[in-house]
Amino acid sequence: MDLQGASASGTSGASLELASLKLAKSQQEQEGKASLQLLESAADVPKTSSSNPALGANIDTYA
Repeated sequence: MDLQGASASGTSGASLELASLKLAKSQQEQEGKASLQLLESAADVPKTSSSNPALGANIDTYA
C-alpha cells in the first residue's frame, strides 16, 4: 500500500508551506524596517521656506 508515502508527502508539503510563510513574514519585516528608516530620514530634511510669506498665496487658474 502507498498510504505511508502519501502521508509523508502531505507532511513535507505542510513544512514547505510553513517555511514559505516564515520567509514571507521575514521579508515583510525587513521591508517595514526599510520603510521606517526612509520615513525617519525624510523627516530630517529641512523644509524650504521663502522670505516672502505671500509668495505662492495666489494661484492663477486662467492659463
